[in-house]
Amino acid sequence: MKIGFIGTGVMGSRMAQRLLVHGFQVAVHNRTFQKVHPLIENGAIYEETVSALSNQCEIICTCLSMPQDVMTVYMGNEGIINTAKPGTICVDFTSVGADTSKNIYGMAGAKEISYLDCPVSGGPEGAENGTLTIMAGGKEMAFHKVKPVLDVLGETVEYMGNSGSGSIAKLINQYLVAVHSLAASEAMVTGAAYGLESEQLLKVLKASYGDSKILRRHMEQYILPRHFTPGGAVKYVHKDIRLANQLLKEAGLRQFTGQMAEKAFQTAAEKELSEQDMSAVIKILEEETGIVVKKKD
Repeated sequence: MKIGFIGTGVMGSRMAQRLLVHGFQVAVHNRTFQKVHPLIENGAIYEETVSALSNQCEIICTCLSMPQDVMTVYMGNEGIINTAKPGTICVDFTSVGADTSKNIYGMAGAKEISYLDCPVSGGPEGAENGTLTIMAGGKEMAFHKVKPVLDVLGETVEYMGNSGSGSIAKLINQYLVAVHSLAASEAMVTGAAYGLESEQLLKVLKASYGDSKILRRHMEQYILPRHFTPGGAVKYVHKDIRLANQLLKEAGLRQFTGQMAEKAFQTAAEKELSEQDMSAVIKILEEETGIVVKKKD
């Protein structure tokens, strides 16, 4: 079985590497050649174009940055849908809106190509260790055919339902990520403003109902050490919370906490924090209050 992998950035490179380690034949393509070079050294086959990769692989995986990238790779003149063989199964790990997934699913189906929206959660460490959560939407038969591949990449692999279901589940997860990020930032800045020592406050919160993975991740790995090299960048969370908020509006909600989170991440992006880790959203609150959350001197 030959697997194609398009998009070898922070997440995709680690996922492709796991497939190589587990004995799969993998062809790779990325807009920036430097990002595929380590994979080639480990046995991957490099293809210069999407079309060259698409017409020779039984399974095509994509892990891209933005919805428009997904649309181009799948629906462009030389994209996957126009160049892959009938019977090919496409697995998109990108976080996009359900409408994008459904549109690609319909166009792929017309060419007898299966398309699964399979966004992931777990960050670079999850991709590297094969402990991702994978949420799949599309035809169940196609899901079961590629599940042995997904099991190499993820610890929790769930079929969520029809096309778009995986994307919806991921956006709900990202809604909580964004809201928790803002709430944790507000809490820690407020604590510091009232003279509480941040490490001690974190210790108390971790032992209390206020605990969360986001609180621990942001504080321990990024905020306290003041190290904001991204695991998941501000720009991606801003994109996801915007898409997630649209889901809530369509569900009939009018006022919800995600609206505040979207505004906060938009402000962070406007203040040139887009490329920093999502935890850097705390910086807009620190600037507003003049308080910096950090380790005790």
